Amino acid sequence: MALNKARLEQAVTLSQQDFDDFAEISGDHNPIHVDPQYASVTRFGATVSHGMLLFSHLRALIARSWPGATLSMQELMFPAPAYAGEALTVIVEAQQQDALFTTRVVKADGSICLEGRARIHIAEENTP
Repeated sequence: MALNKARLEQAVTLSQQDFDDFAEISGDHNPIHVDPQYASVTRFGATVSHGMLLFSHLRALIARSWPGATLSMQELMFPAPAYAGEALTVIVEAQQQDALFTTRVVKADGSICLEGRARIHIAEENTP
């Protein structure tokens, strides 16, 4: 797949179990992610995804599309929360320069949970 024309999308719905599993793997047991009772009285009203769990889905989409590619840079912002059971779209879109991608995770209502940029390096033998 040519980098300069790539736009990849994948539907994702994360569950509370995904939040809990990510907490176990990462060690990030912040109650806003793993304690529904605690989270219910916060400004979010419910548990929200770890930001890096969202990014992991973006990274996986890149890895499936360009096997062997290495991530050399990432910039991430998390303007809106992503809740368990919420339909999300993971989007990776190549820019015209140097293996640079815009990255987004978007809710069904169009609000953005994650936005950023990532740069990958593709070894010559992995270029389609």
